[in-house]
Amino acid sequence: MTEFDSGVEELPQSVDRAAVERMQTVAYVLDEGLRVPGTDFRIGVDPLIGVLPGAGDVLTGGFSMYIVLEAARLGVSYGTLLKLIANVCVDVAGGAIPVVGDVFDAVWKANKRNVELVLNDLATDHGSTTGSEPDPVEIEVE
Repeated sequence: MTEFDSGVEELPQSVDRAAVERMQTVAYVLDEGLRVPGTDFRIGVDPLIGVLPGAGDVLTGGFSMYIVLEAARLGVSYGTLLKLIANVCVDVAGGAIPVVGDVFDAVWKANKRNVELVLNDLATDHGSTTGSEPDPVEIEVE
């Protein structure tokens, strides 16, 4: 799970590192928690839960939205939030296809992609922009 660690050192001190670690853990469990025996390929519980017709992909999509909500709380840009949501939508829609969708879930790894997008966005100095970047979106979760 140390794959993301290199990006954490590049983050500004103001970033909540515990939140980043929680996002990394969720992504790891959903996308890469288990090694396929005899290979270096890893899958997570996303394609395993996705085997449940209909409900499995919706359930894992809900877990994936945790990363999106945490990213919004951390103040990533609006554009990055849209990319995160698009990745989750592609994951849920692709995973909903019978049989092929489970293979798609194992390969697409939307959560891993989303954590990388968040780390890249947080490492970018948004304070040096000239107004071309939109303000971060705030989402209250009760």
